[in-house]
Amino acid sequence: MPELTDLNYIREVMNRHGFRTSKSLGQNFIINSGICPKIAEYGNAKAGFGILEIGTGVGVLTKELALRADKVVAVELDEKLFPILNETLSDFENIKIIHGDALKYDLKKLITEEFSDMNVAVCANLPYYITSPLIMKLLEDQLPVKTITVMVQKEAAQRLCAPVGSRESGAVTVAVAYYGKAVKLFDVSRGNFFPAPNVDSAVIQIEIYPENLWNVTDQELFFRMIRAGFSQRRKQLSGVLAGNLGISKADMQEIFKSAEIAPSVRIEALTMPELIRLSNAVSQKQKGNDHGSDV
Repeated sequence: MPELTDLNYIREVMNRHGFRTSKSLGQNFIINSGICPKIAEYGNAKAGFGILEIGTGVGVLTKELALRADKVVAVELDEKLFPILNETLSDFENIKIIHGDALKYDLKKLITEEFSDMNVAVCANLPYYITSPLIMKLLEDQLPVKTITVMVQKEAAQRLCAPVGSRESGAVTVAVAYYGKAVKLFDVSRGNFFPAPNVDSAVIQIEIYPENLWNVTDQELFFRMIRAGFSQRRKQLSGVLAGNLGISKADMQEIFKSAEIAPSVRIEALTMPELIRLSNAVSQKQKGNDHGSDV
């Protein structure tokens, strides 16, 4: 089997199948043979585990995952890659590739059907354009997975792994911290890809909490508050929430006071416990108003 990171081989097999990389699909294939084994090792590709991969490229990471894990199921959007994958991964019987859009796919059902009696982890070299929405989907769908190990744009890695309450944090930072613990594993410079992107990358891992750590009264309200706050992150949070949650400014001032948070604060300055305290205070106020309207 030829080395799948050999640029000459990649060009040859792509030309033979009439394949051209797509900028719109964020296709940048790894050409450094040392990277994918590291991702597989970090990403729980081992005996007793099934691996869900998002996107295959020409199968560089898929191969390394299959060498270590019991089973690999990959969801690949670009059907034009399938003839190449039939060739590059022909030696493996523990790989299943599904044509589909991971952002729309029922991944929980897929995991139930494909990985019964296995621990499951997610590994992927993510196209930059779907990084945040896909990670949000993986988290919000509450998939039964141990870890999510992904290569993303370096800037996105910094945001995903930033402490909640720092200037680098965003709505996705809070979501990651709600569901698990994120750490950056290692950097990958742009020269390790074909074609080379205009930015550097990094591999991160999110270790999913086995059970929820946070005492949030209303999870839907919490995330609605987070999205609203970060959509206008430079504005005072009390005014942003009053407008987005339909709460009077006077009531919102009272909520902030009960949560022991300054109304002038911006959302990026609040830690996770403070955000939860504020969300629970909003929820309590709304319930009190609902009860009052019934009298």
